[in-house]
Parts: sequence; C-alpha cells; structure tokens
Amino acid sequence: MKPEGVYVPTITPFDESGEIVFDALGRLIEFWAGCGVSGLVVNASTGEAPYLTRDEKRRIIEYAVERADGKCSIFAGTADLSTRGTIELTRDALDAGAEAALITTPFFYRPSREETAGYFADVIGAVDLPIILYNVPKFTGYSVEPRTVAAIAEECSGLVAIKDSSGNPGTMAEVIRLCGDRISCLSGSADMMLPTLSLGGKGAIIAVANVVPRQSVALYEAWRRGDAAAAGEGQLTLSYVNKVLVLDNPQIAAIKTVLNDAGYGAGIPRRPLLPLSPTAAKSVADAMRHVGV
Repeated sequence: MKPEGVYVPTITPFDESGEIVFDALGRLIEFWAGCGVSGLVVNASTGEAPYLTRDEKRRIIEYAVERADGKCSIFAGTADLSTRGTIELTRDALDAGAEAALITTPFFYRPSREETAGYFADVIGAVDLPIILYNVPKFTGYSVEPRTVAAIAEECSGLVAIKDSSGNPGTMAEVIRLCGDRISCLSGSADMMLPTLSLGGKGAIIAVANVVPRQSVALYEAWRRGDAAAAGEGQLTLSYVNKVLVLDNPQIAAIKTVLNDAGYGAGIPRRPLLPLSPTAAKSVADAMRHVGV
C-alpha cells in the first residue's frame, strides 16, 4: 500500500456537553466520501485526538469504517506519548478495521534521531498495519530530519508514507529525493499541496479538505491530467481557505463553524478549546462566501 490522492483529517463533532455526536459524523463521512476523496483520517490532530479517550478512539474508527462502507479508505491517528501506548492504540486501530495508522513523531520529550527511528521500528515491528509518519513541528516542537525518515523507510517496509506539515519545501524535496521511491510523500499543509505534487509527492492530508473536499480533489486531478493552469487556480483557492481557517483563526473552531453553517452539525470543540466568537464567525463566513463555500 502506498497512499495517493486527497485524505481528510476529520473533525470530531461534539455537543455542548462534550459528547461525540455520531450521527453528525456519519453525515460528514457521507459528504466527504461523496466528493471523491481517497480516504479519511480519524483521531488525528484536527479530530482533537489528545482529548479523546482510548475507548472513544476505537468507537470512532469502528463507526467510520462501517459508515464509509468501502467508499473510501479509513486511516486512524494512533500516536501516544510512549512507544507502549502507541503500540496499544495502533493495535486498537487494526482491530477496529483501519487500513493504516498515522503516527506523530515522539513528542513532549524531544527525542534523538536514534530514539525517533527506534520508536517507529518498534511500532512497525509490533503491529502489522501500514504506518504513515506524521511530521508536525507546530505540535512537537521540532521537524524530523529527512535522513531519519529515509533510515526508517529503508529499515521498515511497514512505513508507507509521510505526512509532512512542516510547510518547508526544502524538507519535502529532500524527503522525496531520499526515499520518494519507497514511500508516498503527502503534504500536510494546504499551502504545500501543489508544490509537493510538483516535486514528486503523491497527494495530501489537509485540514481544509474538511470544508473544501471537492476543490482539493479537483486540484489533485488537474495535476494528474497535466492541467497546470487548473492546478494553479486550485492552489490559489486552497491557500486562501487555509489562510482564513488555519492561519488567521483557531483551526478546529473555524472548520466547525463553516461545517455548522453548511448544516452538518459539526458542533463545537471539546474544552478547553472554545468556539469562535460571533465576530470571528461572521468574518469566516464572509470569507468563505468568496470561494463558494
């Protein structure tokens, strides 16, 4: 397996009391799948994974697999603070029917290159599930070195992809140069989707695809058929949506605001995160109208 295309790192709908609203999640799954995305990634950072219990994570995976019903792939975020914890969550994902696991590089304590490589080797050796390495410096405090990714890819056939959210074209270029023939390199930043494809990457796992899945898929398909002009226009749209939802506002609250306005009942963030203020929500709604959302 080498993931290709557009994947949605899904939000998790919560009601006012902080409980998961599975019916709303089901409506969203049908919306995303109907837009032609390659897959969904539940229990990742956009899904507020740090605020989910182990049981909730498993239930979300099981529900997503059942509701998607083969229309698109279901991956799951399974990162934990320790190697042992990550192995447990990854086993849960396998048992619940996920097709791959998205695993953040070790966080809280900053690991050495050897510790990072050992972490992934241990998880891959313990669980027979394809693994996507998630490089997200804004949450971990560091960017994994491309040579570390290459070392893991060389040692572990279970590493099938990297989601790179560094936003650094040089990092992505070097990862692709070193191991793009062995793993799929996927953009984790909407701003980097077209640059990643141009460098030889295979797609994207981007938060804005929650809101603009059709436009995200259209960019990918335009690139695949060699329509550079259409791909460029698509990138301009995605970059604008990314600016509004990710750079200028609290990402999860902003995405849920747009989905609520569209009638999907995405709910509110789980505390301590808060919804957008009325002023910010109006600003986001006005901005999204400019791109037909």
